[in-house]
Amino acid sequence: MKRNIVKIDRDKCDGCGLCIQACHEGALQLVDGKAELITESYCDGLGACLPECPQDAITLEERDAADFDEAAVKSHIEKSKVQAIPGTLECGCAGSHARTIERPQAIQGIKLPAAPLLTSQLRQWPCQIKLVPFNAPYLDNAHLLIAADCTAFAYANIHQEFMRNKITLIGCPKLDEGDYSEKLTQILRGHEIKSVTVLRMEVPCCGGIAEAVKRALVGSGKMIPWQVVTINTDGSIRED
Repeated sequence: MKRNIVKIDRDKCDGCGLCIQACHEGALQLVDGKAELITESYCDGLGACLPECPQDAITLEERDAADFDEAAVKSHIEKSKVQAIPGTLECGCAGSHARTIERPQAIQGIKLPAAPLLTSQLRQWPCQIKLVPFNAPYLDNAHLLIAADCTAFAYANIHQEFMRNKITLIGCPKLDEGDYSEKLTQILRGHEIKSVTVLRMEVPCCGGIAEAVKRALVGSGKMIPWQVVTINTDGSIRED
């Protein structure tokens, strides 16, 4: 029978996972970093996922498709809840997947010596991307660290290894409204920036901050050295 089914443009999809959260039937999941319809029978064709996609990568198309199977959807959702384990995801956004990270003191049952108190390496205020004035004088000749919010909590030595001698700008591409690229383009155009380091988490939605920086670099028309460092959810640095 002909009915409406979601269609995903993989070239436009940035893997943010917002559509997966919006799909109450669990019809979508991330495959190789892109959203994908796992089976037509799970898609009700109502398009709740469409307005959540910031890249306009999802449309509805009328085509021959299997009937919507409500019973199969309920079974799929319940199975996903039972079988979900750390590091895997049947459905839902990978960035929202709950997990516990065991630390040495929890594993060994002993209290480790307290770490020495280190001095904060934050060199300016504000540090939130949307609050930093694009013409702030401290941006002149700066090495920029553009970091996702969660990296500071996941990576214990962020101050010493990444923030030292840099101007730090933070944000969350999933929770903050709008796009950072326009603001970052203004900053890059208006100042002599020496380098840009992007610090992101491994979760797909965090890719938005790296993409915003990439667009800003292109929009600025400048050749600025830059790199992306990815932090795993267990606090280690991903080796690419």
